[in-house]
Order: sequence, then structure tokens, then C-alpha cells
Amino acid sequence: MKKSNYKIISVGGSIIIPKIGFDIPFLKKFRSLILSEIKKGQKFILVIGGGATCRYYQNAAKQIQKLSPADLDWLGIHSTIFNANFVRSIFNDVAHTEVISNPTKKVKTNKSLIIASGWKPGCSTDKDAVLLAKTYGAKEVINLSNIEYVYDKDPNKFSDAKKIEQITWASFRKDVVGSTWDPGKSAPFDPIASKEAQKLKLTVKILKGTDLVEVKKVLSGGKFRGTTIV
Repeated sequence: MKKSNYKIISVGGSIIIPKIGFDIPFLKKFRSLILSEIKKGQKFILVIGGGATCRYYQNAAKQIQKLSPADLDWLGIHSTIFNANFVRSIFNDVAHTEVISNPTKKVKTNKSLIIASGWKPGCSTDKDAVLLAKTYGAKEVINLSNIEYVYDKDPNKFSDAKKIEQITWASFRKDVVGSTWDPGKSAPFDPIASKEAQKLKLTVKILKGTDLVEVKKVLSGGKFRGTTIV
């Protein structure tokens, strides 16, 4: 497999638009960081999640009508498309002209930045990031989340939850995320994506996306505060 020129980054929707609304100063700094890396010759594919926007629509719809998992997933996918178009617009001078949705199809572009959205029901954009890594020959996926580390159990519910700095895919799937996908599910890395990543022998690095000091470290391949799954 030819080595990728692109770094694949799964950007949680909560990083782009948290529940409290857009954090404009952060988005400006995030844009500046990506642009500075592009000036150094780096290329990126940013896969944009639905986050709170996705769950806002899903929760409202469920209160009105019983929907199938596929219907709920489509609401999520469309929210990723909207979020992705927003991100493409703030990078419009360096980004590929269209948001891509099919992660199995390689696009021809001379741009250093490609923005991607969700694709099909049954998983989150984490799976799309994994498939993009396969399509472009990347060996790792960087996951920018709203958490600093993966924990052995929910730290919001258990005071004795322990952070995990490194874990194997087998342990991560067995002890952390399981094997079942639920639309709108909030997980460190979705179970369907995890299964595919393990099969491809990808490395996934999970860290808090709003901590740009740590994001810069991980982009340069350095030691960072977060969790590595191998």
C-alpha cells in the first residue's frame, strides 16, 4: 500500500459547534494551526462529525415519532454534511471545492485539504475516517474529541475511573466500546469503526481537540496527552 500524503483527522462535531454555540476564537486558532501545517507541506482530510447538532435533531424527532435506526442515522449524516460545509467554507481558499461523502472513492485534487462528511447509516464518521485511511493508504487516524483520554469506565459516573494512555484494539473493543452501534451514540471511537480499524491494523490517537497545544504535538508525531489504540 502506497504511503499516504494525507493525515486523516476525525473531528468531533462537539469541537466544531459545542452545545453552547460556536467558539469563534477557537475556530480561528484551529484554522491557523491547520494552515501553518499546510504551509510546511502537510495535507489533511478532515472528517466532520455531527455532535450536539446531530443529537438535537435526533432527540426532537424521537419525541414526535418512532423512527428506525436508519432514519435516525440519516438525520445524523445530514448534520455532518451541514457541519462539514461550514468547515469547508472557513477553509475555502485551501480546501477541495466539494465536501466528499464516499470514503471509498479517491478524489483528484491539487488542494492540500479535503473535507468529508458522513456517508451511510450504521456507524459514525469515525468509520468514514477509517475507510478514508484505507483509501488513501494512511496508517493512523487522529481523533479530535471532547475528552482528554479514554477511560476504563465513564468518569462522569465513576470516581475511580482510570485513564488509558495506550490500549490494544482487542481490549478496547471488549472492555470499552463493545460491538453494537446506536444512532447518536457517544463513544470514544465507535464500535463499527473500531472493528474495521483493528482489521486494517491502524493506529488511532484520541485527544481533546480544543487543546491546540496537544493537537500540534500529535500532528508533528510527538508525545501528546491522550490515548493511543494499536
